[in-house]
Parts: sequence; structure tokens; C-alpha cells
Amino acid sequence: MREWIRPTIACGLAASLLLAGCGRGEDDSADGPGKPISEGKATGDITIWAMGAEGEKLSELADDFMSENPDAKVTVTPIPWDGAHDKIANAIAAGETPDLTVVGTTWMGEFARTGGLDPTPEGLVAPDHFFDGAWDTTVVDGTSYGVPWYVETRMIYVNKDVAAKAGVSSSPKTWDDLKSGITAMQDKGDAEWGISLQPGGTGSWQTALPFVWQNGGEVMDGDNFAFNSPQTIEALDYYNSYFTDGLSPTDLPDGSLEPDFIKGEIGAFVSGPWHMGILDDQGATGEYALWPMPSKESRTSFIGGSDLAVFKDAKNRDGAWKFIQYASQPDVQVEWYKTVAALPSVTAAWDDKALASDPQLAAFGEQLDDAKAPPTIATWEQVAAAFDGQVEKLTKTDITAKEAADAIQEEATSIGTGG
Repeated sequence: MREWIRPTIACGLAASLLLAGCGRGEDDSADGPGKPISEGKATGDITIWAMGAEGEKLSELADDFMSENPDAKVTVTPIPWDGAHDKIANAIAAGETPDLTVVGTTWMGEFARTGGLDPTPEGLVAPDHFFDGAWDTTVVDGTSYGVPWYVETRMIYVNKDVAAKAGVSSSPKTWDDLKSGITAMQDKGDAEWGISLQPGGTGSWQTALPFVWQNGGEVMDGDNFAFNSPQTIEALDYYNSYFTDGLSPTDLPDGSLEPDFIKGEIGAFVSGPWHMGILDDQGATGEYALWPMPSKESRTSFIGGSDLAVFKDAKNRDGAWKFIQYASQPDVQVEWYKTVAALPSVTAAWDDKALASDPQLAAFGEQLDDAKAPPTIATWEQVAAAFDGQVEKLTKTDITAKEAADAIQEEATSIGTGG
């Protein structure tokens, strides 16, 4: 199994600075598909910014593209994820961008509203060829500003030996099933902790917010935040019960999750596909199972990953969109998975034996059918930080779920949507 890549999405510049920056004026804003690209092959220079390990390997995909488009020259500049947000923001503000870039899914709303991104051309790709949750990350105020490139989601990793000792023979279907199964793994399976959940802090919304969605809750109700809804309060109370019942630690030493899980001291944890590679590298191949998220009204999990977007100031708009169109072909997505183990955003790619023959990958593919992202608002990074902070107070102090939800609502309302 190849190493899984987990991008780190940094907050960077405040959205208010971005929204006040340079870019299209309000009279140039798009409210529908962008103009179509030309027919024929790509030509000219195409410049790309790409992040992380994908950025280091993208030149291989670019070589294949240039073989099919001999009059095009693609130049890829690798950018570390740390600092990428600010680099893109500054480039948009200065009007000095490459032609296209990789964009973290939670940044799309922010950058689209600066006027810095080009609307997805009409007829470029079919939205229903992608996972619904992934396509939604590109849509801002009804207009798509990019194409999903690779995806990831969250599932529950379970130590098989602990589960067997506890008599837990199948994945839980409901919230109650999950609670009883995790309790059994601690009481009967001899795990010190039944499960390790994120007790707040940076990025914990990606674990906690899906429980809100599973309960029928939403981040937004129209143009207003809905963090203090009954569904959200109930979900936060359920999430916190794993801490108040002593099933999940509130403070896990750095680096101890994987070894403690492998030893059976932790029965389960929630994470993404990159953790398969981490566990396999530590000798745990075949020793863990993957459970889908439990259901209340749905089994919804979080969907993340990255999109490809073309800048409004692109010098070679046509060539840039043709590169994205090429990268969206199912066979190309399969080859990209083989290169960097990034999960395809195009559903047809999952029929290839490279993915379909692996039961664990297939499990992630099934979960991706019920996965969603937060709304594409310009201020999501700040709102998420407020959510993370209140979840930490909930799990580590004596505030109630209602108090936490009310505080998130107040902070989010104060931040606004940036729209």
C-alpha cells in the first residue's frame, strides 16, 4: 500500500482581507457557467501550482498530457501545503497568478468570492460523473468554479482482535449500536479506551460535524447559521457522551494513537484513507476493519480532498481547462491513484480493478456516496476554528451541549459568511 497523503489546510490571511483585495469588480461576477473552451488540442504554455506530494508527482501526469497535446508545454511548480493558502490569496490580490492551481476544498468559497477564479466552462465535464459531495465543494452561489480532483472521507478504524473479544461481529448501524459496540470493546475487549475521538482542537470539526449531518442538522439555514438547532445540540451531546462516559480520552500523547491501537489499548478511531498506509507500514495489515459511519437519519461522513481551478487572470485559460478536463477522465484518475494513492473524484474510476479489488478501498468508495462538505462560504476557516474551540470546551469542561452550540452560533454569526 502506498503512503496516503493528507493535506494540511492552513487558515492564512483573513477572509476579510481577501474580500477587500483586487480581482473582478462586482459587475463582472458570474452567475452561471463560464464560456466554453475551444475545440481541439491544447496549445501554448500552461502553468500550474500543485501542493504536497501531489505537486512533486504532477509532472508525470503533465508529461502524459503533453504527449497527447504536443503543442502545449506544462510547467508545474510544487508548493508546500503550509503557506499555500496565503500564496494563492496574494497572487489573486496582485493579479499575478499561474493558469491553474490545486485548491483545498474548504478554500473554494473564499477564493471564488474574491473574483479570482474562472467559472467552470459550460459542458467541460458532467457534474454527475463525480461524487455529489465532491462536486458541491466547487459550487459557490450556484456557480461552479473548478472540478474535483481527488477525494477523501472518514470511516471508523476498528481493531479486529478487540472487537472479536468483545463479541462485536458486525459494523454498527445506528448511534445506539455504535455506543454499545464501543462500550463492549472497552468492557469486554480489554481496551483501555473504546474509541479515540478528537476532543476539539484544530480540525476536530471534520470528526464532530458529521454527527450533526447524520442527525439531520445543517451548518446553514438559508443565509443564517444553524449551529444552535435541536439537531446540532443533540449531536454534540451524543459526541460528548463518549468523553463523559470515559470511552474516549481527552488527552492522547502525540504519536501514541497508532501503536496503542495496534496493541489493542484503543479499540477504534475515526480517520481517513491515509491511515491505511500508516497502519500497514507499522505491521498492522489485515488486523483492522473499517466501519462506515453510524446512522441516525443518515450515515453521512465528511468529504475532503482538493479541487482544480483556473484563475480569472490565467494567460492560457483554454489550455488550463483542457488540462483539467484531461485530469478528469476515469482512466487518468486511475493512473493518478496508482501514482500517489489519491482517491479518484470520478465515480467511474472506482470500477477499475486497481480500486474495486481492494475491499478496504471499496469501503471508502461506498462511504463517499454519503459524504458532504461544509458550505462554500468565504469565512469557513474562521467559523471552523470557532467550532473546534467550543467542542474542546465541551469535552474538557463542564459546559453543556446547548451552551457549546449557542456559543458556536454566536461566534459564527459575528464572523458572518463573507458574502
